[in-house]
Amino acid sequence: MDFFRLRTLRELSRRETMAAVADALGISSSAVSQQIAQLEDEVGIALVERRGRGVTLTPAGQRLVVHADRIFGIVEEAKTDIAELQNIVAGDLRIAAQPSAASSFIPAAMRQLATDHPHLDIVLTTMGPAEGVAALRAWQTDIVVSDDISFDPRTLEGTADTLFLCRDQLFVLLPVGHRLESEPVIELAQLRDEHWALDVASSAYCRAIRQACRDIGFDPMMNGFSDSFEVIFALVEAGCSISVMPGLALRDFAGTLIVKPLAPAVYRGIHAITRRGEGRNPKIAAVLGQLARSAP
Repeated sequence: MDFFRLRTLRELSRRETMAAVADALGISSSAVSQQIAQLEDEVGIALVERRGRGVTLTPAGQRLVVHADRIFGIVEEAKTDIAELQNIVAGDLRIAAQPSAASSFIPAAMRQLATDHPHLDIVLTTMGPAEGVAALRAWQTDIVVSDDISFDPRTLEGTADTLFLCRDQLFVLLPVGHRLESEPVIELAQLRDEHWALDVASSAYCRAIRQACRDIGFDPMMNGFSDSFEVIFALVEAGCSISVMPGLALRDFAGTLIVKPLAPAVYRGIHAITRRGEGRNPKIAAVLGQLARSAP
């Protein structure tokens, strides 16, 4: 069985449409269909069946994906063993990170790694946690940097390794002159009557903040959603909204906003996620170590 065709089937089991698989693998939808058809010819049994616009795997397809997971895991373990024996920190490495981490401590880590390991080529891409983990499973990235509000690392137990990097405190953003400007800390209940703007780069983070408000008896009045920190800052600065944002996202705010800690203090954990066992690979180990040292 062809490895790329197995990988295509494996992606299809997770993404459910030919178009989504095509985007993930960088090929056309017709090429995805062709790969699946050729794999079915190789094994002599139907592996997928169409359901409306999507496709589902047959029992044979599902069984083959289980084997494919094991096969790819063994291949990656073999690569890690060879790399460990070579003990060379070189080659390509891809990091998928949330915007707040990508704009704060990861560039400093990359700068230091370029000095320490000049033959290591790192590419950083911003992705939400779920998207990043999907890319990790598809071998499209090597390290995912995620928080534990947007994504629960425990759901990956047994298939991935996680490294705790740092705690990141959440803060309330207020416009200058706001009625709560003199408060040393702010409780969520004090923001009941405010208009809110929230970051939706991770919809899970947005849902978590809104649920925290609902848990104490109110549904925040939303007047802004954006995946751009700059838009959130602009809405707050103009007096249109307040917001709750992680500290890592506030590194470059213009200084025209009021930043107050929540009471009680709320933190999120920042983690680096890798495929299970790949932390032994010298280049991945070097990057994980530097991320841990660079994280605030």
